[in-house]
Amino acid sequence: MTEIDYGQFHEWLQQARSAAEGGTTTDPAGTDARWELLRRFQEGWGYEPTGGERWEREEPDAHKAYVSGLKDRANADADADAGTDADTACSDAPVDDVPHDVDPSLAIPAALDEWWELPFNSFADRWRLYWTNPVWPPTVRPDPTGYGVAGGLPPENPFTGPSEDLRVCVFMAEDQYCNEWGYPAARSHLADPPVLVSAQDDDGQEAWVLQSRSLSEFFLLLAVTRLPAHYGWTVEEGSIDPEVPARLRESLRPMGLLPWRELGARTEFFGGPDVIVAHDTGYGDSELVAYGRTEHALERLAETLGVDWSESICEPESHREEE
Repeated sequence: MTEIDYGQFHEWLQQARSAAEGGTTTDPAGTDARWELLRRFQEGWGYEPTGGERWEREEPDAHKAYVSGLKDRANADADADAGTDADTACSDAPVDDVPHDVDPSLAIPAALDEWWELPFNSFADRWRLYWTNPVWPPTVRPDPTGYGVAGGLPPENPFTGPSEDLRVCVFMAEDQYCNEWGYPAARSHLADPPVLVSAQDDDGQEAWVLQSRSLSEFFLLLAVTRLPAHYGWTVEEGSIDPEVPARLRESLRPMGLLPWRELGARTEFFGGPDVIVAHDTGYGDSELVAYGRTEHALERLAETLGVDWSESICEPESHREEE
């Protein structure tokens, strides 16, 4: 197996960003470079397209259907208690094919369409590895139907200008909808707009914070957070000695991605020869998780960091698929 130095990831990412500088609002120049980086990253950790059934973008949102069903039953019960025939009450209701949480006047960024169409889209191919739920078409926050819990942007925010649309278009959510990812509605005309996440800000308040500099970079970051956990050798440390983060920063390089925000975690990624380390400075379950393309890579990293992982390294989950 040829060694891959993820300490160079920042440079690869910067090259992809540089390719995007010539893009326009309708032509997402540079996404090709980021998609190629995504393909290479996935391949480097052992992912290969299965050729099986894919998650289609138009597939109904099971979580939303479940919650809507609960609301429908609650409304039906309320009508029954009031002595109202629900079927009669709704018989004259207008039929509307457009969901009320979708604004059809907003463009859908080209990069989002591109991602769904990628032949090596590992999410569409193996969505069970991702623990997220796609939203198609993107829905607006605040949600006029009451389903989406996040609000819009405050009048003063770093993502929109004066008098611009303060809504957010959500295209992805954590499985239980504790976090949602979206782009500013005011930037929906861009081919590859920045991505925000509903999470706690530095003051501990729920807010929209920057997750990725672009949609295409978001999907690259999403793959970094998910695929090594399945295909790589893994070590998880609930807590680490105070000197370990300093050694980590001396030995490995930041990968250039913004911290991943999910379920209270604020995870930074560092890369080295055949290894990626996720260091959580938030409130996740593990302060440090190390992934290796080989067991030897993690043993070498343990020696560098001055820790003992001799009894802690777990083999890849993907190996069990091969049994």
